[in-house]
Amino acid sequence: MTHPTQRYARVLTIAGSDSGGGAGIQADLKTFAALGCYGMSAITALTAQNTCGVSGIHGVPPAFLKAQLQAVIEDIGVDAVKLGMLHAPEVVEVVAWAIDHYRLPNVVLDPVMVATSGDRLIAAETVDRLVAELFPRAALVTPNLDEAALLVGHAIPDADALDGAAAELLARGARGVLLKGGHLPGEEVVDLLALAGGERHRFAASRIQSRNLHGTGCTLSSAIACGLALGRPLPEAVAQARGYVRGAMQAGVTVKVGEGHGPLNHGFAPVATVKLPL
Repeated sequence: MTHPTQRYARVLTIAGSDSGGGAGIQADLKTFAALGCYGMSAITALTAQNTCGVSGIHGVPPAFLKAQLQAVIEDIGVDAVKLGMLHAPEVVEVVAWAIDHYRLPNVVLDPVMVATSGDRLIAAETVDRLVAELFPRAALVTPNLDEAALLVGHAIPDADALDGAAAELLARGARGVLLKGGHLPGEEVVDLLALAGGERHRFAASRIQSRNLHGTGCTLSSAIACGLALGRPLPEAVAQARGYVRGAMQAGVTVKVGEGHGPLNHGFAPVATVKLPL
């Protein structure tokens, strides 16, 4: 009998379910598979959702979230973690416990706080707990401009303001921040990666015009987690993740899914599942 000598690069998403398939757990798992990683999930909330919006949210009891995490981590193990929709303080506490108890590595936090419509998705109490408990435990926090503005308490009007806002987020306890400038006006999209040690990387690219942008943030943070699971340094993981997201956006421009904002084309260039030494 042949004994296994290899394993997959294992990435766990702890996030909400998007019944429309474009964001949340569904986008995360599609991204993991497309980038050659083995995906696992612990669902924090169910949503009734399609390309036009969210019509309902049903939170998973914290005790059952904990049971999902215990089942997956204790049996399969984890090389990287993507955190998405964490809608209640009790959910944040369970996630913080799991990171500490299992010493989970390479945690990427996408702080899902503001919907595309501009509506706040979580209460101020949950935001405060998320910052206090998860910013110090995450290798990287990936807010968009609306979420960053909510966190720092003021607007971020242009690309020149990214550095100051990133410094404020690092001062809140984050070890690394990827501030996404996609909501700024102009034909060039600028993102800033800022690390606690002072390291800075700016990424700029031309804007892709598309109605199919639902799940972009989920996909980017998941792709970064894949890079970290595969052993890439953080700046390289971010650069490659941005390339994947741009490719998925471009490949989905001409496709119609639903009547609203459709998804990216996650499977435009799939990678075979990577096998690592056991």
